[in-house]
Amino acid sequence: QVQVVESGGGLVQPGGALTLSCTVSGNNYEIEKWNWQRQVPGNKRETVATITNGDSTKYADSVKGRFTISRDDAKSAVFLTMINLKPDDTAVYYCNVGGYSVADQTYYDDWGQGTQVNVSS
Repeated sequence: QVQVVESGGGLVQPGGALTLSCTVSGNNYEIEKWNWQRQVPGNKRETVATITNGDSTKYADSVKGRFTISRDDAKSAVFLTMINLKPDDTAVYYCNVGGYSVADQTYYDDWGQGTQVNVSS
């Protein structure tokens, strides 16, 4: 069973920084892409950063220049480094991974439970 676990959320003042971590275990497929998504109650979930197994990255316009996604294959982990945080960045942040299993010819998408980030003075 796939386990996706996020950590690193918390309370930070505007202008501050946080690094979120996500580890994956139990996957029977090669992860092809890692996403960090966020959601505010009442709003749609938004993808803020993506990194592929080819190290291609993509960011939402709202976080470009402030957020950096990176990964550590040896640890099966992905990170989201956030600087110059703003109150609008307050949300639950989710890690999402996806990949194709050759064994059962199925594409999988898995999510963690999320970690809360609060940006407030």
